Amino acid sequence: MATRLTRKTIGAVCLGISLVTAAPAAFAVGDLLETPARETTLAAEYLLNDVAVAGERVVAVGERGHIIYSDDEGESWVQAEVPVSVTLTAIDFGTPTDGWAVGHSGVVMHSSDAGESWAIQLDGFRAAELAIAAKEERIEILEAELEEAPEEEREDLEWALDDVYFTLENMKADLDIGPVNPMLDVWFEDADHGFVIGAYGMIFRTTDGGESWRDWSDQVANPSGYHLNGITDVAGGALVIVGEAGVILVSTDSGDTWEAQESPYTGSLFGVIGTGDVNEILTYGLRGNIFLSTDLGRSWATITNEAGATLNGGTIAEDGRVVLVGNGGVVLSSTDGGESFRSYFRSDREGLMTVLPVAENRLLLMGESGVVTADALGKNL
Repeated sequence: MATRLTRKTIGAVCLGISLVTAAPAAFAVGDLLETPARETTLAAEYLLNDVAVAGERVVAVGERGHIIYSDDEGESWVQAEVPVSVTLTAIDFGTPTDGWAVGHSGVVMHSSDAGESWAIQLDGFRAAELAIAAKEERIEILEAELEEAPEEEREDLEWALDDVYFTLENMKADLDIGPVNPMLDVWFEDADHGFVIGAYGMIFRTTDGGESWRDWSDQVANPSGYHLNGITDVAGGALVIVGEAGVILVSTDSGDTWEAQESPYTGSLFGVIGTGDVNEILTYGLRGNIFLSTDLGRSWATITNEAGATLNGGTIAEDGRVVLVGNGGVVLSSTDGGESFRSYFRSDREGLMTVLPVAENRLLLMGESGVVTADALGKNL
């Protein structure tokens, strides 16, 4: 498969670490799945990609398998026990104690103690096996339909069957190389129900807290297998997935079915959040593009952003402020529900991957150099 640039990038830091194509390198990647993250006092100063809240605790994930947590709003950090050394890309908590972290080599890990320790639930080997089994099942169904289909429907079924065969061949080739494809985001509703998404259209669902996973890629309209970069829920209960080539998928039934929405943009969307208002979606990505929908993606407004820097992460504060961060140290702030933004470039110009509002109008900015504490506009305190 060709390598395509995706989320979790800062300058030259890109997906290439995971999308290797040489067997010796893949073997090394496999080793990282069996090598615990090394303990270091500098874990809060290395690249961090995502952050989540577990009750009153803040938990962040990043490169080298680092997971750190803070019980004092980022004043001090403790490194968690993590069984892998791969780069971790995203984290989410379904309850104050049950969390999931995902990353390169298809890894999915679970914590039942608010992020202090982690155990692997899924990796790229098992994910590939599940996806291959799903495609083989799909082939059996299509072949049976083709055998009974009237002449006017046969051509479409034959094309569909060819597409599945092609995808299956690629999956088997990837499995021969190793666990090369990363998970890029995770969302959990509670202790049992959740999704993980990733490169080349990977999407897996669990209804038992990750004890078992089901390949869900055939349930979404993504025939080209574009990378799925971000997943979230919005006020009103809908789920939204965004990704490469402007992919926007919406579910109003807890993820059972997904509808592809016409996208306002054909480039990569790296993240998505709600504004706090029912059925409102704010998505953002490459070259600073921002789009707002008030009707679950049926129509979109383009939000002016003169900064122009690629945006990697975003959040909404308790007071309704929307904050987006991205490459070049850009911090965008909105006090009108995402309809307009004020931009600020930090002097260090280091890339930011995610942001978390904490008390007293402070922000925890996370990215290329770990954790930085800033004011509401992104300026150093």
